[in-house]
Amino acid sequence: MTSAFQFTLDGQCGSARVGRLATPRGTIKTPAFMPIGTQAAVKAMFPDAVRETGADIILGNTYHLMLRPGPERMARLGGLHAFMNWLGPILIDSGGFQVMSLSKLRQISEEGVTFQSHVDGSRHLLTPERAVEIQCQLGSDIQMVLDECTAYPVGEREAQESMELSMRWARRARDAFARRPDALQFGIVQGSVFENLRKRSTEWLLDIGFDGYAIGGLAVGEGPQMTRQVLDWVTPILPDDRPRYLMGVGKPADIVAAVRQGVDMFDCVLPTRSGRHGQAFTRDGPLNLRNAGFAEDQDPIDAECRCPACRHYSRAYLHHLFRVGEYLGPMLLTWHNLQFYQDLMHEIRASIAQGTFDDFRFLRGETWTSGTGGL
Repeated sequence: MTSAFQFTLDGQCGSARVGRLATPRGTIKTPAFMPIGTQAAVKAMFPDAVRETGADIILGNTYHLMLRPGPERMARLGGLHAFMNWLGPILIDSGGFQVMSLSKLRQISEEGVTFQSHVDGSRHLLTPERAVEIQCQLGSDIQMVLDECTAYPVGEREAQESMELSMRWARRARDAFARRPDALQFGIVQGSVFENLRKRSTEWLLDIGFDGYAIGGLAVGEGPQMTRQVLDWVTPILPDDRPRYLMGVGKPADIVAAVRQGVDMFDCVLPTRSGRHGQAFTRDGPLNLRNAGFAEDQDPIDAECRCPACRHYSRAYLHHLFRVGEYLGPMLLTWHNLQFYQDLMHEIRASIAQGTFDDFRFLRGETWTSGTGGL
C-alpha cells in the first residue's frame, strides 16, 4: 500500500475486524458503509448532511460520469471532490455493472467493452486502461478495476470465461495504474457462484497484487445464503493487511453477516432509494410511511435516531409530504435512512472493539446471526 495510505486493524472479534484506512483526504473507519453518489451527488442530500450522518467516504461511478459531464471537463473543473464539494475520500467504481445493466448493444472483446449510452445512444469503448485514466481525471482516492459483471444465473463454462477475461483486464489495469502515490486500486474477485472459480480469481488477483480486494458479481439475484457461501470461500484467503469490500450489499442483516465473515467496506442504493419511495429503516423494522395508518401518528420515525427527520417531525407529517408529493419528504427520509446505516456501522465497530460482536444486536429484541430477519 502506498505511503500516503495506511490500513490498520485495531481489533478483531472472531473474523469481524475493526480498523482505519488512512488517506490524504481523511481516515475511513471500518467497517464502513459508503453512500452512493454515482452522478456527483448523493440523491436528495447536501454533502455536509452526508458527512453529518457519520459517513467518511462516498462512492462515484465511472460509467455515469464519463457520459455526463465527462472526465475531461471534470478535470478542467478541478476534479470530482471540488466539483461536488465533498472534501473526504471518494471510491469510484469502474462502471462494469452499469455497462451490463444500463447500456444498450453491449459488445465485449479482449480489448474492452463497446456500448451505447443509455442517455443519448452514443457509442463508447471502455477498456481497462481507459477506466484507469477516467478515474485519474476524476480524482478518485480508491479506484476499481474494470471487470465484467457476470449475469446470474450462468453456467460454469460461461462464468469461467467471464472471470478469466476480468482477470486479464485486472492485470492491464494494474499496469496502467502503475501504483500511483495519490490513490489506491482494488482488484475485484469474480467467478459467480462456483467455488473453484472464486478461489482461482482470488489467487490470480493476489498474484497481481492490489491495495485492496473487492468481492463483486453478487447482489444480482443469487440470494443472501449464496452470498455468504461465496464469502466463506473468499475471505479466508484474502490478506489480513488489505481492506475487503463487498460490492452492492446491502440490507442491514446482510451487512452484519458479512462483517462477521471479515468484510470491511460496503455500498448499496437501498437507504437512498428507499428514502425516496417512502420506506424508513428503524430498529423495530421497516416502515412504509405512505400507509394511511401513519396519517395521525405523532411519534418520530425512530425515537433513538438523531437525524432531523426524527428530532423535528412526526410520522404523520412525513406521511403527508409523501401523499402530496413534496420534495421535503424524500429529503428527510433519505437523511434518516443514511443516519440509520451509519449508526449501524458505528455500533458494529464499537461492538467489535469491545469484543462483544458475537452478541451484537441492533434491531430491538433480535439477534442478527442468521440474516433471515431484519429489513
